[in-house]
Amino acid sequence: MKPSNKQSWRYKIHEIIYEADTPMGKFFDIVLLILILLSVIIVMLESVKSIDEQFHDLFLIIEWVITIFFTFEYIARIITVKKPQNYIFSFYGIIDFLSTIPLYLSFILVGSNFLLTVRAMRLLRVFRILKITRYVGEGNKLKKALIESRAKISIFIFAVLIVAIVAGTLMYLIEGEESGFTNIPVSVYWCIVTLTTVGFGDITPLTPAGQFLASLIMILGYGVIAVPTGIVSAQYVRKNADDYVHVNTLSCHNCGESKHRDDSKYCHKCGQNMFPDTEETK
Repeated sequence: MKPSNKQSWRYKIHEIIYEADTPMGKFFDIVLLILILLSVIIVMLESVKSIDEQFHDLFLIIEWVITIFFTFEYIARIITVKKPQNYIFSFYGIIDFLSTIPLYLSFILVGSNFLLTVRAMRLLRVFRILKITRYVGEGNKLKKALIESRAKISIFIFAVLIVAIVAGTLMYLIEGEESGFTNIPVSVYWCIVTLTTVGFGDITPLTPAGQFLASLIMILGYGVIAVPTGIVSAQYVRKNADDYVHVNTLSCHNCGESKHRDDSKYCHKCGQNMFPDTEETK
């Protein structure tokens, strides 16, 4: 039994806009990224008055062309899946919607077209286009390492906060208002700035005792930076040895789930056949 024309065109469009493994899918996503970059650059240039005065009409035309393209793309993404709500309320679905409506809102809200810069978020799709999904997997492992390290990092940050309060109080007692340490909160602020090696220089100790304490805090600051990095790195190495995260770009046309192996026959989330046309032609 051959698939109906309706099923056929929906499946083909789905393959183009949701997949990056086919030539057309890759071409579509590259065009999409170019338009996103162009749109963001134009919005940035519009904020420069001298450039906007000279090219305002041209920028407006280009923005409308890109917005109309994104509108059709957004509608196509909805109608080519069986459960549109899964895409609409997904991370990419929300970003796609927010990057499409600002120019339409400009008819109601003046200046809302500058919200078009949210389109830069859509550049996250570059992972699909460049076929570097293994880096997405590495990102997932890093996220898990951060989550599993949160208790240790929280305790460490709490300890650093206590050190900042104690050292800030000491600095207030040593230096006093004459050196700019007008109260304990200000002194704690100075200690945090010094611990993090930012060093704004708006407040500086003047007495030998204060300078000695500041030196100790500066040296301690290097440890403040190194310890969380070591905690996460150790957890990441352990996670890397324990399990392997495999991510692919094959997307289900039914529920929109995209984390499938390229040779998957059925969706691991909804059980739908990943290649409906081949099933119906049997």
